[in-house]
Amino acid sequence: MKQESFLDDAPAWWEEYWQDMPAFNQKKQVPHACINVRFDTQEDLERFAELIGQSLTSKTKSIWFPFKSHWGADHTKKVWVDDES
Repeated sequence: MKQESFLDDAPAWWEEYWQDMPAFNQKKQVPHACINVRFDTQEDLERFAELIGQSLTSKTKSIWFPFKSHWGADHTKKVWVDDES
């Protein structure tokens, strides 16, 4: 059972500024499959990066193939459309 808080009914500080703003819903990107790939040498990592056409470093933890932004959007392909005009 969730404990009620006196803050539950209080308006959030941002609500007065969020008037007539568009709704936003970002879907979680779920992969079809995940694999771990291990490299013996830096040269192996660089060769693999070249083969798949992506930038990889020893600090890279994950990638999408083909490339997809980890932030869920390719902003170069999106524009705002106003339904009222």
